[in-house]
Amino acid sequence: MKKALILSTVTCFALLVCIMSCSKNHTPKIPLNINHKNLMVYYDNNGNEHPVKSVKDWEKRRELILQGMQQAMGPLPDFNENSADLDVKVHETFKTDFFERRKISLQVEPGHRLYAYLFVPAGHRANEKVAGILVCHPTHEKGKGDSAGLTKRKNRSYGLELAERGYAVIIPDYPSFGDDSTYNFSTDKYVSGTMKGIYNHIRCVDYLCSLEFVDENRLGVIGHSLGGHNSMFVGVFDQRLKAIVSSCGWTPFHNYFDGNIKGWTSDKYMPRLKDIYNLDPDKVPFDFYEIVGALAPRAFFSNSPIHDNNFDVNGVKLAIKEANKVYTLYNAEQNLQVRYPEDKHDFPPQIRSESYQFLDKILKHKPTSTKLIGP
Repeated sequence: MKKALILSTVTCFALLVCIMSCSKNHTPKIPLNINHKNLMVYYDNNGNEHPVKSVKDWEKRRELILQGMQQAMGPLPDFNENSADLDVKVHETFKTDFFERRKISLQVEPGHRLYAYLFVPAGHRANEKVAGILVCHPTHEKGKGDSAGLTKRKNRSYGLELAERGYAVIIPDYPSFGDDSTYNFSTDKYVSGTMKGIYNHIRCVDYLCSLEFVDENRLGVIGHSLGGHNSMFVGVFDQRLKAIVSSCGWTPFHNYFDGNIKGWTSDKYMPRLKDIYNLDPDKVPFDFYEIVGALAPRAFFSNSPIHDNNFDVNGVKLAIKEANKVYTLYNAEQNLQVRYPEDKHDFPPQIRSESYQFLDKILKHKPTSTKLIGP
């Protein structure tokens, strides 16, 4: 890994997303009258509404979506000022016929070393580049270990299964889980744990891009529940990710426990939803209609079970219908895929298999057969 390569990648990315400020106290301003459920309008500098008739019009709305997210989550840091050499360290290794699993740590920013599992596919040729996947783990005390197949929850082992499928896989801990269990949200510089997670995940994508055997043009992200919405969040900000998979990770705020959004307000999520927006979904400056729309035209696959008690499927259906209008602008309707299994809050084998095939197709990856394990 070379420092120059990483900083160059980050610099290009910073220009891509148009970072607004590195100040923790900076709050981007957006019009107060935005209808977050209607994606087919954009707003001028005076807050006047105009119909979205073209991709160029949509890009104006997308810029406001990024601003709204940062208003609730806090600003995305200036990577040029905060990102140093990742100084990757390998702490342990484990080999199988399919991969080598490395427990690594990365210096994602001064004062914080992030632990992750890196799966390096076995048997690839020296001049061969493989697709890379960022894996966001669900809620579990072992953090990255849950998606790496190191717990008994087989339906959460999607990181392991993708590694067996031949992908280069990185699974970092989300703040307050796994080796990052003592992370202190009250003393960091971030407005929300959500934004800290986005930053960490982008740095993991930087690392994937720095690996000689990874094709930086074939990158995806996948997650379940906590990892599901984190996959979507990082997918909005980091357009290097060409395919996004979210399992049981989202529904619009009005459909989340009938509009009771308190569950989104802990330190590891977005405290401003309570402290500034008074738990009122109407006041939150972004919604998941916009999150899905902002992923377009890139590929998005959602597993949204009918009986998911956390994320109401009816809200998912409403948002997908609206976001499909954005994908239609790009003639990319086929890139928006949803499955509605007769299931609860789970990522069952058949749907995981379909999501992997979706990733294979988008990332032009020839899969290796792997056995899926049930609950």
